[in-house]
Amino acid sequence: MSTIRCEIVSAESEIFAGDATLVVASGEVGELGIAPRHAPLITRLRPGQVRVQREDGEEQFFYVSGGILEVQPELVTILADTAARAADLDEAAARRAKEEAERALADRNGAMEIAEAQAQLAQAVAQLQALEQLRRSLRH
Repeated sequence: MSTIRCEIVSAESEIFAGDATLVVASGEVGELGIAPRHAPLITRLRPGQVRVQREDGEEQFFYVSGGILEVQPELVTILADTAARAADLDEAAARRAKEEAERALADRNGAMEIAEAQAQLAQAVAQLQALEQLRRSLRH
């Protein structure tokens, strides 16, 4: 089976480096599936999950706060301000952040700007979705 090298890098460190048969990420216009020998591509990523399917069939889930995805013939690089393994996410903190952002959006006179609240809400929801996807994969 052919593979493509995948590297997920945050501002702090390299989160993942390895071979994959498929990489799925949330692009600006929707979900992107990158398989070996994919055409070169550069696109922005939305906050969301990244799924890496390894050659042995194992799937690994990551959260990125947004960033850039670059595809070269034998390499997928994801550069994110913030990235984490889904298993390392703090569900309680993500739920608190989601609730705070929802309150800020409801209270238009609050200290938090609407755009900032929307960005925080999108990130919190993406973290919770990555955690849920990880839970589903562990059940199977």
